[in-house]
Amino acid sequence: MTMENDSSVTEFILVGFTDQPQLQLVFFFLFLLNYMFIVIGNLSLINLICLNSHLHTPMYFFIFNLSFIDFCHSLVITPKLLMNFVSEKNIISLAGCMTQLFFFCFFVHSECYVLTAMAYDRYVAICKPLLYTVTMSPQVCSLLMFGSYVMGFAGAMVYTGDMVRLSFCDSNIVNHYMCDIFPLLQLSCSSTYASELVNSIIVSTIVIISSFIIFISYALILSNILNISSAQGWSKAFRTCGSHIITVALFYGSGLFTHLKTSSDGSMDQGKFFSIFYTNIVPMLNPLIYSLRNKDVIFALKKTLKRIAN
Repeated sequence: MTMENDSSVTEFILVGFTDQPQLQLVFFFLFLLNYMFIVIGNLSLINLICLNSHLHTPMYFFIFNLSFIDFCHSLVITPKLLMNFVSEKNIISLAGCMTQLFFFCFFVHSECYVLTAMAYDRYVAICKPLLYTVTMSPQVCSLLMFGSYVMGFAGAMVYTGDMVRLSFCDSNIVNHYMCDIFPLLQLSCSSTYASELVNSIIVSTIVIISSFIIFISYALILSNILNISSAQGWSKAFRTCGSHIITVALFYGSGLFTHLKTSSDGSMDQGKFFSIFYTNIVPMLNPLIYSLRNKDVIFALKKTLKRIAN
């Protein structure tokens, strides 16, 4: 098997999450359980939104896409992670590695933009409620999602194209449970300066743009909340934004911490540990965050169960 980068390495061996044999079986069942929660939780939320017309609103349209991304994201990463625990050598071809890297970057970048669009949606809902239906029309929501996926695709293409041009001609052992950028850069026998520069530019651009929009949205929301005199208004505003704030904090916090750890010398193992939070923990928690204490989702669940029972 050959690639355009004329590499002598045609396959990689993924080290996995841990190299301690006594923990392999324990971690296998833990991550299998985690994967089941991700699949069941996100697919259930997707189905509830599709089957219940009262959830056909801009907010739940974004949640639908968020659940879809989390489900696909876990589908790209977790099966290979589970194989690390039950196989002596978890081998992935060079083409398979680049494919996994592409979809990993695509879904992570897309989720960043979806969370940014959700912040804007919350701003319009709280600060401009009378214009909400017009401002967040189906056309606008679809355009925001289309833009999120296009930007995610563009970023993933740049990342993957940059990695494909590198040469891997010595070690093929990837110190990770997936094909991530920094572990692959460590294996390259060609100059990685340009790749590291591209990585820094893309990450910085995504973080700065999305963080700026989210920060401005919530600054305006906070300003509006401070002008609300009733406790009921405060409660409604915090209930509207609470779930999104938790999701943003978990996703961006774990992602940035992982990036900082893996980009520094000698911290690959720590970065591998923290990356579990945004590859496995966040996709599992999102359905819970957006369904627990959410009256609309609970009502939709009861309605759907009653429909199935009848």
